[in-house]
Amino acid sequence: MKEGRLEIVVGLFVLIGLACVGYLTIRLGNVDLLGAPGYTVQAEFDSVAGLTDGAPVEIAGVVVGRVDRIALDKYRALVTLRLQPGIRLQDDAIVSIKAKGLIGEKYVQILPGGSDRIVPPGGRLRDTESPPDLQDLLGKYIFGKP
Repeated sequence: MKEGRLEIVVGLFVLIGLACVGYLTIRLGNVDLLGAPGYTVQAEFDSVAGLTDGAPVEIAGVVVGRVDRIALDKYRALVTLRLQPGIRLQDDAIVSIKAKGLIGEKYVQILPGGSDRIVPPGGRLRDTESPPDLQDLLGKYIFGKP
């Protein structure tokens, strides 16, 4: 009788531990089980060097979404951004790929525009800036090529 009670207590303890590990995995891994909330917009870039799925999207330094998908479309990178539901972007917003630090993680920065027209869900942002290529910049600096 005492062994059965001990086995039940140990089993419950293991189940609670597994539930905690599962919760932390989902929470810290930014995994959305039921699909992420919000809506998507797209932006085309000449290059997205170093940008990955799941990278943050920021406005004024505040994370407002994530990179949902990166695909190749007619030899240009098509980046799908998933934004929080309350965020509305003007059609003249500027979308740039930046790095945190000199060689840090890449993220997408959006500078809001001044237009009255709002980009609808599934719409496309036209003004984009690709990240600078560090090797090209160093080559120009070292060899003095304009």
